[in-house]
Amino acid sequence: MENCARSRHWSIVLAGGEGERVRPFIQRWLGRHKPKQYCAFVGTRSMFQHALDRATKLTGPNHVVTVIAGPDRREVWAQLEGRAVGTVLLQPKHCDTAAGIFLPLTYIRAHDPEATVTIFPSDHFVFPEDRFLAWVERAVWTVEWLPDRVALLGVTPDGLEQEYGWILPGEHLSTFSGREVQAVSAFLEKPSASEADAALAAGALWNTLVMTAKVGTLWELGWEMFPEMMPLFERWSHVIGTSQESKGLAAISEQMPVFNSSSGLLQRIPNRFAVIELRGVLWSDWGKPERITNTLRRIGRQPAFPLTCLNRQFVPIPLVAVQGA
Repeated sequence: MENCARSRHWSIVLAGGEGERVRPFIQRWLGRHKPKQYCAFVGTRSMFQHALDRATKLTGPNHVVTVIAGPDRREVWAQLEGRAVGTVLLQPKHCDTAAGIFLPLTYIRAHDPEATVTIFPSDHFVFPEDRFLAWVERAVWTVEWLPDRVALLGVTPDGLEQEYGWILPGEHLSTFSGREVQAVSAFLEKPSASEADAALAAGALWNTLVMTAKVGTLWELGWEMFPEMMPLFERWSHVIGTSQESKGLAAISEQMPVFNSSSGLLQRIPNRFAVIELRGVLWSDWGKPERITNTLRRIGRQPAFPLTCLNRQFVPIPLVAVQGA
């Protein structure tokens, strides 16, 4: 990638979720609630630290913006110790995923309106990381070539996972480094068993929610899809970098509407997205204890938690296989 493009590349790490589905498991393990992204299920780094390290490796620490929830700030400061942290934005109020994305996007746009951004959830497992980041680089190349599109990474499913989002690929758009970039014909969220079966037969992919786009493209889509929300972020943008930045963010948070990025953005305008199939990487959304244990079993690693913490009724579910690069 050209140096000018790389210097305008920013990372967003989304770390404000609560992880309610794994809350009972974590409670049995730690004896207290702790959002899953701040847990080290294997090794010594938490999922949040893994995501932050990936983002830093990709764009450098000065171009990493992390979003956290207010109640988690002590845990975050402890986990950031000894790391080049970039910018950490404290979300005063949880208003679902659309606000969680456009909050850091507003900050980046105020500093670099021509930037390209990659958005990383902080609670997903990927292995190996270097190969995963190479695919992210392909997504960056894609939006440099197709700046009106948002590029998503998708993975080939090996089962009827009903709690993942699915991407139905459309026509061929381009090829980068021998890998196809496809349009998106539709998004399918939490399908029924029959819907997932039909999607699997049609060649659909699981949605990793790792997306790359031009700041201007996402800003345009925000105004198109969330006209009630965007004036608030526009107002806040005028005080970023001033003494009123924190106060201004608190003020707009009180008025912030609640929108979901999948139902409010992806599903409504699939034609503005492109998808690249992620190959040679093991990916899983660790939203269930069984996904964690299945993944660790596949890579031959011992969990950091005692297996007695697991629900005795859990049944292993299929995960995406590691495919050839």
